Amino acid sequence: MAQIFPRWTNRLPALVIGGALPLVGLAAGAIGYYASPEFTDVGYRPVQPIPYSHKLHAGELGIDCRYCHARVEVAAAATLPPTKVCMNCHASVARDSVALEPLRESVASGTPIEWVRIHRIPDYAYFDHGVHIRAGVGCSSCHGAIHEMEVVQQAKPLSMGWCLDCHRNPEMHLRPLDEVTDMDWAPPTTQMKMAAQFRKERKINPSTDCSACHR
Repeated sequence: MAQIFPRWTNRLPALVIGGALPLVGLAAGAIGYYASPEFTDVGYRPVQPIPYSHKLHAGELGIDCRYCHARVEVAAAATLPPTKVCMNCHASVARDSVALEPLRESVASGTPIEWVRIHRIPDYAYFDHGVHIRAGVGCSSCHGAIHEMEVVQQAKPLSMGWCLDCHRNPEMHLRPLDEVTDMDWAPPTTQMKMAAQFRKERKINPSTDCSACHR
């Protein structure tokens, strides 16, 4: 057997495994990234039944988020505006626009517009918009610079790890309550001191227990 398998061959398994481990690690890392929400969900930008521009409405016109997402401060879901909210303006503005034909059909038929949902978390996870808004977490923390988007897309991964990072260190996301929908707001130099005050006043102590989101 010594002639068939010389002594040096005893080192082959260790050499093979040692050489393969970096490749295995690299492959696992690549799979972990390309199968994660950071890759699969960020940038998701479906075609909507009406080409609604947040850049125009929220950015140039400065319409507050709560005008359309009326219950975001009190409800778990932000909700979408009914057709009549759109018609508050478009009964007279761009009333003959071809792009707004689905809006006029919705008014005539009473059938809601079927907007394509963009920001979605798994059914087994619970997220309450109202709780976060009342804590002083701004819209842009989760939705990005939506006031600059001609077509809305998902800007953040909304993954469990991403949420936990904020729950563990929420300070940079806390702002004055009257600035929650200000899309241009940026943390001041005194942010950490201000956030500590907000945490105390608003009794903010985000849970990292599983039961906080998985109920």
